[in-house]
Order: sequence, then structure tokens, then C-alpha cells
Amino acid sequence: VQLQASGGGLVQAGGSLRLSCAASGRTFSNYGMGWFRQAPGKEREFVAVIRWSGGNIYYADSVKGRFTISRDNAKNTVYLQMNSLKPEDTAVYYCAAAPRARYGLTRPYEYDYWGQGTQVTVSS
Repeated sequence: VQLQASGGGLVQAGGSLRLSCAASGRTFSNYGMGWFRQAPGKEREFVAVIRWSGGNIYYADSVKGRFTISRDNAKNTVYLQMNSLKPEDTAVYYCAAAPRARYGLTRPYEYDYWGQGTQVTVSS
């Protein structure tokens, strides 16, 4: 499956952004979808995951209550709504896909496909 992330940009602290990740090439509903981020000099970290059915949503503690993951299987797209952004949210954000039978999905190695990343910069 091919993944194309978009929606990143520069925003002031407290602002909002909505990331999108469009999938193609395989049946989208066969995949759990996750968002990860990577700041300069840091390892890629888990942000949020949504299973193939749209249920079993899970967030990293650092974004819980501020970010919302959702998916539209008819549009082959997963979204990440980011509110109350903080400077520490600055990173390249990646979407990723994993086969629907796989559980966990909070670690990068659990995913088979990755998008190219979109830069999110939050100014203070």
C-alpha cells in the first residue's frame, strides 16, 4: 500500500492542524493505521493508532486529550486532528499501515508501510 501524508505546516502554540494520509494500492480497510513523529536527534515515537474497523483507538500520553485520530474507509484516508499544539509537538509526522490481524501497533517495527512524512512546526 502507498501512503501520502499531507497537512503539515507552521502554526503558533495553541493552534490546530489536521493531517491527512491517503492510501492507495491495497484494500484500506484491511489495515490498522498509525501516526508517529520524529523530532531532530530523537527516535521515532508513537502518537496514535486506529484499528481497521475504526475502533480500538489509542494515544500516546503526550497527546491524549489534544489529538484525535479518525479514518474514512470510503475515502481510504486516515486523519490526525491536532489541537492545542505545543512547541514540543514539532516533528516530522508519519503515517503507517499494518495488517489488520496485527495487535499492539505502538512500535514502528509493527508496521509494514510508511508515508513520506509531513513537517509540523509549532512556534512559541
